[in-house]
Amino acid sequence: MYAIVEAAGEQIKISSGDTVKVNKINADANTEIVIDRVLMIEDNGKAIWGDPYVKGASVKAEVLGSMKGDKVMVLRTTPKKAHNKIVGHRQQYTTLKIKEITVG
Repeated sequence: MYAIVEAAGEQIKISSGDTVKVNKINADANTEIVIDRVLMIEDNGKAIWGDPYVKGASVKAEVLGSMKGDKVMVLRTTPKKAHNKIVGHRQQYTTLKIKEITVG
């Protein structure tokens, strides 16, 4: 059994027991959250599609913690000038442990 959910602005394929990394969610570590934006559920070869979300379906997940990703360096140049600027960015992530997928 797996599901496709919308969490933190991105769509993720998850199964029960998975550990996934999503964009930062404002939740404390070791707390349980419920994701109710379930787009699709597949159970034993039978798919349930939402319009846009599956009614009554939800996913329970535990927040393991937050972290920062690797630094990405971006070089910005100005054409025909001697001006270059280097900008760095570190994306913040939240790690989730999927506990249970429920169908309504």
